Amino acid sequence: MSLPVSKKYKTMEAQPASQLPVGPQWWYEPKWDGFRCLAFRDHDKLDLQSKASKPLTRYFPELVEALGALSAKQFVLDGEIVIPSGGSLSFDQLLMRIHPAASRILRLSRETPCLFLVFDLLVDEHGTSLVDLPLSSRREKLEHFAKKYLGKNKTVRLSPRTHKLSTAKYWFHMGIALDGVIAKQADLPYQTGTRTGMQK
Repeated sequence: MSLPVSKKYKTMEAQPASQLPVGPQWWYEPKWDGFRCLAFRDHDKLDLQSKASKPLTRYFPELVEALGALSAKQFVLDGEIVIPSGGSLSFDQLLMRIHPAASRILRLSRETPCLFLVFDLLVDEHGTSLVDLPLSSRREKLEHFAKKYLGKNKTVRLSPRTHKLSTAKYWFHMGIALDGVIAKQADLPYQTGTRTGMQK
């Protein structure tokens, strides 16, 4: 895998829904109130990219450092950048990071450090693309990746998922730190740049 090739990936998006879909093919994840982000690593090269394919790397130096500290030297992770604040998540603190002054960004990264909540693995540590695999297989590989590489990392964490509608409804009504619930079809490959197979 080379970094320019890996950056062809665009995020899978969700269709708005009035209620959560039900069925054995669906599973549910929290919808975090943050910045969607693809994290690309190819050995010493590391880039963060927004869902609009805009660069985020310079705005989150603490995340770049945390991803660079992983012993896995190649990967593409899909997740959400969030900033914890007062028992919830602060979208305003995220917006403050989008600033031209490097000194301000560095100061904020120390005062209000971010978390990266990961929910998909598009390229594994061997440089193998996983996007053609169904979500169920990608999630299994992501959980293995997390167990092997994320155990001691306080910044990069695995986002939870469930097959239980009752748990998803509990998340939906929590309110704190969440922006709703995402429903995904477990049998579909990664839907790059489309809204097929995922509802919010």
